[in-house]
Amino acid sequence: MTVSRVSSRVSATRVALAGGIALSSVVLLSGTAFAHVSVQPQGQATKGGYATVNIKVPNERDNASTVKVEVNFPLDHPLASVMPQPIPGWKAEVTKSKLSKPLELHGKTINEAVSKVTWTADGSKIGPGQFQQFPLSLGQLPEDADQLVLKAIQTYDNKEVVRWIEEQKEGAEEPQNPAPVLKLSAASGDHHGGAAPSASASAPAAADEKAGHDDKADAKKETAAADSSDTTARILGVIGILVGIAGVAFGVLAGRRRSA
Repeated sequence: MTVSRVSSRVSATRVALAGGIALSSVVLLSGTAFAHVSVQPQGQATKGGYATVNIKVPNERDNASTVKVEVNFPLDHPLASVMPQPIPGWKAEVTKSKLSKPLELHGKTINEAVSKVTWTADGSKIGPGQFQQFPLSLGQLPEDADQLVLKAIQTYDNKEVVRWIEEQKEGAEEPQNPAPVLKLSAASGDHHGGAAPSASASAPAAADEKAGHDDKADAKKETAAADSSDTTARILGVIGILVGIAGVAFGVLAGRRRSA
């Protein structure tokens, strides 16, 4: 075997190996791009109305579990009501802060608003490869804002703390640890998020019941979409690795054929 043939064989192997590793790395990393703490409304979050949202918290670590989640609410657009839904294995604590400018809501003066909700593991945790949704009932949503930035802090059982507090700047790339953002839609006829009332006395109740079923359906679709996204990312990652291995094998075989 000549020196040139040996060199060609080694080069082909290196190129195939490098290409396979690069491809599999890109595919694997594309899966983690979805693994951010986020806020997802069930249905619509309407300006001036009320909404139920899910704080979705994925575990991004392979060797640690999430045991604490803190979500902060902006006091420049305060919410008078923030109620967490009970979750087995988690303890929820609602923190309120005094407002510099009181709110007027339903004829009442509100001097304080919720500034933070903290969930602490109490017999449960979010393990590697898992996520947890923390439902919240919010209201009354502001009428003079297009979105609410809910900065979050995620704590792992190895004492690592990840701060999801970076705000997205217009025209810039997504930050490394983006803060969850709740988009607010234009106000409708009903501030409670249901359909507009009709002349029939039973219509409001029917509309509320329909809205409840729609919210549940939306929540199931969002959960299914999230599971599908995570599963797709893992499958693509495995495919990337297999492509890389195939590339190495192809390079080796090509070198052997040339030497023959």
